[in-house]
Parts: sequence; C-alpha cells; structure tokens
Amino acid sequence: MTWQTRVFKNFKLYAVTNLDRPDRDILKKINLAYQNGVDIVQLRSKVLSDSDKLKLGLAIRKIATKFKKLYFMNDSLDLALLTHADGLHIGQNDIPPRDIRSLCHKFKRKIFLGLSTHSEAQAVKAMREPIDYFAVGPVFETPTKPTYRSVGLKLVQKVSRFAVKPWVAIGGINEGNINQVLSYGASRVAVVRAIFKPNNPTAICSRLSQILEGNHHV
Repeated sequence: MTWQTRVFKNFKLYAVTNLDRPDRDILKKINLAYQNGVDIVQLRSKVLSDSDKLKLGLAIRKIATKFKKLYFMNDSLDLALLTHADGLHIGQNDIPPRDIRSLCHKFKRKIFLGLSTHSEAQAVKAMREPIDYFAVGPVFETPTKPTYRSVGLKLVQKVSRFAVKPWVAIGGINEGNINQVLSYGASRVAVVRAIFKPNNPTAICSRLSQILEGNHHV
C-alpha cells in the first residue's frame, strides 16, 4: 500500500479552499492546515484563472508532498493532471466519472475521484459510480454554495446507514456543530470557511482533528 492510499483510507479532516479572490497568505494557511491535522486539501476557486490555479496547484503539490498528505483539484481534470494532484473532485454537472476514469487510463494516470451529492437519490447513485468517495451536502446553509439548499442532518443519517464507499459531510461545518454532524453518523468532514477564513488556522485545525480522532462512530 502506498502512503497516498494509506492517507486516503484513513482521512478524516478534508479542507477545501474557496478562493473568490487571490489570497497571498493561502499557501501559509495550507502549510499550517497540513501541519495541524488536515489530511486532504482541495484547491477550489470559481474565479481564479486557470493560469493562477496551475501555479497554485503546483505549489500546493510541493507542500502536500513535504507533509505526506493529499492534494486534490476541484472540477478540472486537465489541471489535476498538470499539477500532479492526488485526486479530483467533481460535481453533478461535470464530466461523468466513467469518462474521467477512461481518460486517466488513457494517460496512464491514477487519481482518487470524488463526487458531490445533494440528495438521497444522488448518494444512492454514487454507490454505482466508479468513484473513490463522495461528499454529502451542504449540511448547513453556506455562502460557498449559495444556489443549494441545505440538505440537513437527516440526510447525513440516512447516508450513514447505506454508504459502502467512503463519504464526507460538507457545508457550513465548524467547531460549533461538528459534534452534531458526527452524532448523525458522519466520520469524515470537509471544512471550508472555518479553516481558511482565519489568518492562522492552527488552533481550529488542531481542535477539529482532535474531535474527529476522538469520534469512534463506525
């Protein structure tokens, strides 16, 4: 088993950037996030140019390798391949998972593939897709996904009962509500603003990581 596979198999805390403008401190924040318990960082931005994301992705790749942690790209397979990302996270309207797998096979590249789901039906369908994990959310209202209504904790509970693939709860999760999310059956969480909004995410990452490590829900 490679170290990448081992980290993926055991990941609990997944950090997602939501860069709506360039952030000169983002690499420092990512460095601190990895250092303090984050297992995966996903580069997500709906406004940065592909050129900026390429440079940023290559820089994150170096930091992730230093800490033996994982780096994922959002949406873009070409940027994932160009920046040597460990994984790619896609949405319901992106290139279908089977086509991504086919392209990766053609290029002889292996990546972890994740899919966003926003309903029970989508989560059930995700069980049949050639993906490595899926995300369930947004659990709570969040400006990161302004066009999506929150799916609520009941969906987290339902998914926990039938999921056979790794899955992660996402959307408005922070230190104040993470225990609630875990009590409904999640064992992995993805966090956006709570990690990357502070200038120094050291304390929040450490606390979230400790809470997740202390959670014995299977």
